[in-house]
Amino acid sequence: MKKIEHIGIAVSNLENASIIYEKLFGASAYKEEEVESEGVKTAFFRSGPNKIELLEASNPESPIAKFIAKKGEGIHHIAFEVDDIVTEIARLKKEGFVVLNEIPKKGADNKWVVFLHPKSTNGVLIELCQEIR
Repeated sequence: MKKIEHIGIAVSNLENASIIYEKLFGASAYKEEEVESEGVKTAFFRSGPNKIELLEASNPESPIAKFIAKKGEGIHHIAFEVDDIVTEIARLKKEGFVVLNEIPKKGADNKWVVFLHPKSTNGVLIELCQEIR
């Protein structure tokens, strides 16, 4: 793993949360997009080399909607950048991690993504990201 790619924060209202983060960082989101396959709308902010992804459910059955219903707004996941997501999946499975989606899927911000089950990572949802080339 190369670095923390971003921290994902689940929010109930993307527009309202974006206002808060615009004030916090002194800048607007550099990218907003909807990922229909995940039922989510996102906004990305930069703070120096770091990125924050705000996530709002776009349908009531999405993972973000379920997360907020169960735990409320807050940190949803930590994403790590990898060079070769397929190799990382195989390596982490051998190490005993539970991979939620073994086939990478297209995520936000031009990335291939997979998630590791929080039960295998001390309660933290981990996302692996690889730039789509």
